[in-house]
Amino acid sequence: MFDDDDIADDIHPLFYGAPKSTEFKKLRKRIVQNVREAIDQYGMIVPGQRWLVCLSGGKDSYTLLAVLNELKWRGLLPVDLLACNLDQGQPNFPATVLPEFLTKMGVPHRIEYQDTYSIVVDKIPQGRTMCALCSRLRRGNLYRIAREEGCSAVVLGHHRDDILETFFMNLFHGGRLATMPPKLLNEDGDLFVFRPLAHVAEADCEKFASAMHYPIIPCDLCGSQEGLQRQQVKELLDGWERNSPGRRQVMFRALMNARPSHLLDPKLFDFIGLQAGPRIDANDRDVPKLS
Repeated sequence: MFDDDDIADDIHPLFYGAPKSTEFKKLRKRIVQNVREAIDQYGMIVPGQRWLVCLSGGKDSYTLLAVLNELKWRGLLPVDLLACNLDQGQPNFPATVLPEFLTKMGVPHRIEYQDTYSIVVDKIPQGRTMCALCSRLRRGNLYRIAREEGCSAVVLGHHRDDILETFFMNLFHGGRLATMPPKLLNEDGDLFVFRPLAHVAEADCEKFASAMHYPIIPCDLCGSQEGLQRQQVKELLDGWERNSPGRRQVMFRALMNARPSHLLDPKLFDFIGLQAGPRIDANDRDVPKLS
């Protein structure tokens, strides 16, 4: 991990103007460490490959872009990075913000315009949320761009809290135990989807992007965000966190510690084939003995 001298001296342009405070240095180190842990733990790196880093202009994608470029800058991420923004034709989208920012920062990028917003408005009845269809259309375009650019992976900015919220969305509304994994193979089997921020708290992304004064683009330009079920789940988790600080991290650890034999899915554990045998005496168990 970086020491204080590393933080203060040679840096990627995305970190120009970073606060010199001890608090910010600790924040930055924590985020970088979380990202490196996720990349290593889920085996994301194949040297020489190219990643399409998806940039929406929100706090999460700016954090993702900065950390990945910093790791590459320091020789810790041996892959090529191509930032990509998909302009979906949403009303009042500030189309010049991201290309100007990326050019200024010297970040290789591709800006793609595809008016999926009009398709969504045409297909979704008024008053219904547009997010599901919008997301599918966006993902399809990102896969296409990744193939055109010779990328092996589409890299998204979902963080720890997104993963937790998706778990509870599936639990409450989908009737399944599932969430967004840090590493996923697409249905066609030719592209990976990576989420290197999987271990990073949303609050850390917000503090980081705010401290760096990145030009944030709001995610509610289409006006379809109010009253979403996801927002209800977020408020529920916020309440738990206020009453029991650290609850989010405990729940996240639980997602990494599943016990199929203690759930109910016969596809994951052979309950029918489970057989009883001779009683095992406690003294015969293979357990460490205290000296």
